[in-house]
Amino acid sequence: MNKYDITKKIESFAPLETAESWDCSGWVVDCDFNEVSKVMLCLTPTNDIVNQARIQSCDMIISHHPLFFVDCHSGFVSESFNPLINLYCAHTNLDKAKGGTTDTLIKTLGLEDQQISTQHEFLRLIEFNDEIAINDFSKLIQKKFPNARIINNRHAEKLKRIAFCAGSGSDFIKEAQDLGADCLVTGDLKFHTALDSEIPVYDIGHFESEILILPILKTLLPNGVEAVYAKEESPFKNVI
Repeated sequence: MNKYDITKKIESFAPLETAESWDCSGWVVDCDFNEVSKVMLCLTPTNDIVNQARIQSCDMIISHHPLFFVDCHSGFVSESFNPLINLYCAHTNLDKAKGGTTDTLIKTLGLEDQQISTQHEFLRLIEFNDEIAINDFSKLIQKKFPNARIINNRHAEKLKRIAFCAGSGSDFIKEAQDLGADCLVTGDLKFHTALDSEIPVYDIGHFESEILILPILKTLLPNGVEAVYAKEESPFKNVI
């Protein structure tokens, strides 16, 4: 399979032009061979992931996260990362896509049948017909994301309209509140951001909220292309 036919399928789902200007979505490493038979899917491309891909005879890596030490304008990749393998990423364009990272998070929680609206390019909002006790919603979150944390500075007891942003979305708390959300579900919540929040915020983890997208990427691959998942996990571990 021609590798550009593979990326066309991905970009038809998550158009590259919708990626943020600062983002490095698209081709990160474009090698001088075009035929691909086996692809490794991962959240974050690292040297370990590249080694896994080589061991499993993959011709290409498709990731959600870009290489953050890539110069988006020159295409320069640090010498410490020398993959010699095709590397393509779909980042903020996949976040914004219908059926992308945040929609997949909502589906994982079994809330896809609720009324979903998009009034902010990174946020999705659902609205229950009737208010739900925050304790009941917390149980739903904990069932799927056992390491989730919550901040609830105003001691809210009921929720009706909930905003979601997979990955690092704590910068959007004010936007969520302005859109009438009673709380936000996201990851990577910082201390002072949490301290200042006027609405409850669930921090379910950056990794945990986005690793869910890999099976969606797999469905986008054309027939005839074998796909394998990289072995990766959150760098954070619970202290025992």
